[in-house]
Amino acid sequence: MTVTALPDTDPPKRGWYRRNEIAVTPWLFLAPAILFFSVYVIIPIFQSFSISLYDWDGLGEADYIGLGNYAELMNDRAFEVSLWNNLKWLVCYLLAIPAGLFIALFLNQTVTGIRIYKSLFFFPFVLSQVVVGLVFAWFYLPNEGLLSNMLALVGLGPVNVLGDPKLATYGIILAGLWPQTAYCMILYLTGLNAVDPEQVEAARLDGAKGWRMLWYVIIPQLKPATFIAFVVTIIGALRSFDLISIMTNGGPFGQTRVLSFYMFEKALSEYGFRMGYGAAIAVVLFLIMLIFIAYFLWSMYREEKGGH
Repeated sequence: MTVTALPDTDPPKRGWYRRNEIAVTPWLFLAPAILFFSVYVIIPIFQSFSISLYDWDGLGEADYIGLGNYAELMNDRAFEVSLWNNLKWLVCYLLAIPAGLFIALFLNQTVTGIRIYKSLFFFPFVLSQVVVGLVFAWFYLPNEGLLSNMLALVGLGPVNVLGDPKLATYGIILAGLWPQTAYCMILYLTGLNAVDPEQVEAARLDGAKGWRMLWYVIIPQLKPATFIAFVVTIIGALRSFDLISIMTNGGPFGQTRVLSFYMFEKALSEYGFRMGYGAAIAVVLFLIMLIFIAYFLWSMYREEKGGH
């Protein structure tokens, strides 16, 4: 029997894309999103840093003043009030997270009419912030508002919440907590669907129930939902603008301003057009937000690394 040797042939040459298809294809899908993110987010961040070093009205010549805008911020009483109000928003807004968790735990039960309850609690999330602001502005009216009428039933006089410099900021924060709590509730409802029933059953066999079950079994499995809730809530607290604009327009006497609203007043309002000064306020707000987000990302990375 004669065996015929096959001629030596090189494998067909493949192009660069064929050789790297698995590595390159995901980047091709991500390219449009990366392009838009770079043009509309990353580049404007660096432009804001640059503009904050100039004295510019947005139309004429820009005069370079270095850190002059930041030095002026240190002695600006309105900036100080805005910064403190942002801290108030940040602390009080975090109440939406535990409130959303407990509402989600209530709605996660199988009881009669639970779908109606879910719809009622979900309703604030789909409302525009402008609508929420108008509703609460009417609610806070000193004479015709529902709050004053409710207080009158127990013998208390009318309260002008939005007209009182000490109460106005907290009244606006309460209006913002309404839809924010609904958003956190949705996050936790989604997270509760992923809770491992075997761990819950094992904990019950070990005698865990009530608060111990919640703290040691349920909440640790809700860490991804909690992380997203913290990040979204912090960003929402720091960039609060529309509710303030609708309900008080920064009043009374500028006591409800926050950094984002003060930035708008200085850079774009009728009596503003100080683009450099507004950009400096924006940079301060960005750095505050960056510190909180970086801290949570680092904490989550450390926990995941420790878990492995």
